[in-house]
Amino acid sequence: MTPEGAMAIGRQALEITFMISAPLLLAALATGLLVSIFQAATQINEMTLSFIPKLLVMFLVMVFAGPWMITIMTDYMHRLFTSIPWLAVG
Repeated sequence: MTPEGAMAIGRQALEITFMISAPLLLAALATGLLVSIFQAATQINEMTLSFIPKLLVMFLVMVFAGPWMITIMTDYMHRLFTSIPWLAVG
């Protein structure tokens, strides 16, 4: 395997990782921001208040985006495993 091939595989793996983690991270970010605004408006200083809403929102994102995430991951793994015979030749 050439160094360029290894870098391409690593780059694709990072792209897939960022693509799959983005919906969960953005949902957690938005939920945390909304809870923080609510806490600032009501002057409730409870640190654990944002945990349950974030957990629920991330669960809902996993329910709705889960099939898409699984499809992306399995497509990448299928391409990676089918390219193994050609990686050793180069």
